[in-house]
Amino acid sequence: MPQSRIADKPTIIPDGLELLVDGQTIKIKGKKGELSLNLPEYLEVYTDNNELMIKSKEGVVKRGSDEKRLKALRGTFTSHVRNMIKGVTEGYQKELEITGIGYRAQLQGKNLVLNIGYSNPVEFPVPEGITIEVPQPTRVVVKGIDKYKVGEVAARIRSLRKVNVYSGKGIKYVGESVLRKEGKKV
Repeated sequence: MPQSRIADKPTIIPDGLELLVDGQTIKIKGKKGELSLNLPEYLEVYTDNNELMIKSKEGVVKRGSDEKRLKALRGTFTSHVRNMIKGVTEGYQKELEITGIGYRAQLQGKNLVLNIGYSNPVEFPVPEGITIEVPQPTRVVVKGIDKYKVGEVAARIRSLRKVNVYSGKGIKYVGESVLRKEGKKV
């Protein structure tokens, strides 16, 4: 099975980005913020001008099966670094759409308050490093520099009221298609 060659190409570090490699820790600082990543002890970081490469340390591979695992980890951590670079330069965002009569969202201080068909409004505390905007009562935008955190917060908000496949009410990602089921015929 062919493997991805993500880690074989160097990661370009754009201008205006500050990169600090301290042992097994990579810190990236950009105009939107700062992120850090700890690498396992069997991976090394090489920097040259404005390029970064992650390679496995010499003498770590003991048998054939280790090599495949190390290649996979090299690719994974290279993707993490590239996501960090994009996060501190451009940022990430996910948009959610609320569908249903009387369903709406609003910001109250550091909480997102959702009226989504329960007897009481649901209060969702906004985590550190994440900003939530409500441009319309039926639209929620989750923004941040950490791709994982933005996705996790958006998924947690979505899980508060998943879309009902019969009525179509609930919270979904913008552009997500939900297969609607036909109800009982009388």
